[in-house]
Amino acid sequence: MADPLPHPERDEIRIDAVLHALADPVRLQIVRALAELGTGVACGAIELPVTKSTRTHHLRTLREAGVIRVRPEGTTRITTLRRADMDALYPGLLDGILAAPR
Repeated sequence: MADPLPHPERDEIRIDAVLHALADPVRLQIVRALAELGTGVACGAIELPVTKSTRTHHLRTLREAGVIRVRPEGTTRITTLRRADMDALYPGLLDGILAAPR
């Protein structure tokens, strides 16, 4: 079955979209949580101070920028950080962002 959500291929990921996605504090909180967990999680499993529709917007922005991958699993969607793609394209970027003071 084809992935119903569009994701950019690695060679389509652009630094301006990644930086825009990571500039928002809520999206940065999502990325930090995914990096700490190291595994995929259901989209609602990360505690965020936003409504469900706003959470969906933030996840879509991260997905369309190529920072995360969202895949359906049963009736939920599992979100993972595209760490390998980010590290291959922009070495040190995520490490620097994740190490920055909160």
